Amino acid sequence: MKNPLRKKKYTKAQLRNCAEAYTFMAPFIIGVAIFLAFPLFISLKLSFGTVISVKGFKIEWSGLEHYINAFVMDTNFIPRFLLVLRDTLTRVPLIMIFSLILAILLNQDIKYRGFFRVVMFLPFLLGSGYIMTLLKTEGITTSALSLTDSPLFPTAFLNYMGASVQKLINGFFEVIVSVLWASGVQILLFLSGLQGIPRSLYESAHVDGATGIEVFFKITVPMMMPIIALNMIYTIVNQFTSADNLILEYIEQVGFWNYQWENASAFAWIYFSFIMCLIGLILFIMRKTGRNSFGGEE
Repeated sequence: MKNPLRKKKYTKAQLRNCAEAYTFMAPFIIGVAIFLAFPLFISLKLSFGTVISVKGFKIEWSGLEHYINAFVMDTNFIPRFLLVLRDTLTRVPLIMIFSLILAILLNQDIKYRGFFRVVMFLPFLLGSGYIMTLLKTEGITTSALSLTDSPLFPTAFLNYMGASVQKLINGFFEVIVSVLWASGVQILLFLSGLQGIPRSLYESAHVDGATGIEVFFKITVPMMMPIIALNMIYTIVNQFTSADNLILEYIEQVGFWNYQWENASAFAWIYFSFIMCLIGLILFIMRKTGRNSFGGEE
């Protein structure tokens, strides 16, 4: 029986890998320590206090007052939070499914495969941050996604079905296009995971007479579980921090336009805590699922 108090010995290769990992993480760690640690501390302090003097930024302890205001007094935070949560929980599964399907297709031996991979990743380079915000603000995206004016849907048919059907069609295709627009990084990560699966596993499965569905759920999905977890976390964070996020816009409005820094800090920490809890839950579920897929401990 192993002694639990005995220190684990690492090999030279493991120590070298750890050193390389910390070397690559060093710029991020240093940047967080210099530029983010103090603002985060002040934000947390603000959420539990009240500014009594702007000069010197003196803060007096007020307890959970601003957190209670977020759930009891404020009439905009909870509705916007629920709306963002609904949109995120709707889009994340769609993005994961579409990106995995497209990655599997792009991993096949097809003509112009490199070109199609670049096309799928190009929206991420062009449509993130300020550019996407500008498109939505100017209404270009809405008009471009309005398929009721295209030859795909006869005008007579749409006029007969009414305005509600036109709105439903436009909304459906707008969601599909926005999901595909946000799937570039996920497709790239899924491609790297698919190419890392040994071909011998698929060959052995085909020799044993396994069907395509069995191969997918018994080989591809278990082997891709770390990439699926990574993609899930990235997609959730990306959706919760998107350029058109209603909660972030409201926090900015409360803090920088209404000068209610304490309430804005409390809103931000509630939002941040929820995201971290959700990510922790997903990691726990994915870890359990990965163990069960391989039939034992990792």
